[in-house]
Amino acid sequence: MDLIKQIKEEIKNLTEEQTIDYLTDLRNAIHQISPHKSSPVDNVQWVDINLVQANDYNPNSVANKEMELLYKSISHDGYTQPVVTIYDERIKKYVIVDGFHRYSVCLQNKNVSEITKGKLPIVVIEKDINDRMASTVRHNRARGKHSVDGMANMVFSMLENGWADEDICNHLGMEAEELLRLKHVTGFSKLFKDIEYQKAWKTKRQIQLERDYKNENV
Repeated sequence: MDLIKQIKEEIKNLTEEQTIDYLTDLRNAIHQISPHKSSPVDNVQWVDINLVQANDYNPNSVANKEMELLYKSISHDGYTQPVVTIYDERIKKYVIVDGFHRYSVCLQNKNVSEITKGKLPIVVIEKDINDRMASTVRHNRARGKHSVDGMANMVFSMLENGWADEDICNHLGMEAEELLRLKHVTGFSKLFKDIEYQKAWKTKRQIQLERDYKNENV
C-alpha cells in the first residue's frame, strides 16, 4: 500500500475536524525532516481564526478599494499566501506579524469563513518583540505600504527596548536621515523643551535617567 492510499485509509472514518488535526500533525512531522525546514512557509497550518489576533503595532494601512480587491481575490482564488504569526504562550494565541488584512477578510466575511471552515492559513516564526516589529516593517516596506506615524511609534518602541539607531537602520533597510525624520514625527522636541533637536537623539528613558542623575547630584 503506497503512502497516499495509507493516509486516505486512515482518515476515511474521521470527522472533518479530526482530519484537519491529523493532516496538521502530518505536516508538522514532515516539516521536522524537511530540507526546507528553515523556511516558515514549509509548514503552513490551518488554525481556528479565534486563536489568531492582531498585533498592536502594525503601521500598515490599506485603502477601502484595495481591501475590496483583496476580498475578491480570496473569494475567487482562495488563500494563496499564509498569515505570518508568532505563538504567544502567555495568551495561548497566534499574534499576527504580517497578514492582518488577509486575516480580516476571513474574520469579517461569512462566505470566506465558510470556505475555510473557520480556519486561517498561518506560518509561525520565533521572534522577540523588536525582531517581530522589524519583520512587520520589512513586509510592509517590501510592498511599499506603511504609515509614517505608525513607523515612527514603532521606531521609538524599538529604541526603548534597547536597539541602537544602527540596529534599526540595518534591520529595517532604512537610511539614517529617514530614521531621524521618523523620530521627529513623534514630537519629542515638544515633550522635552530643554532637549535640542539633533541627530544624536535619545529615548525618553535615557532622558529621564539623565535628569534623575542630575537631580540626585544637585
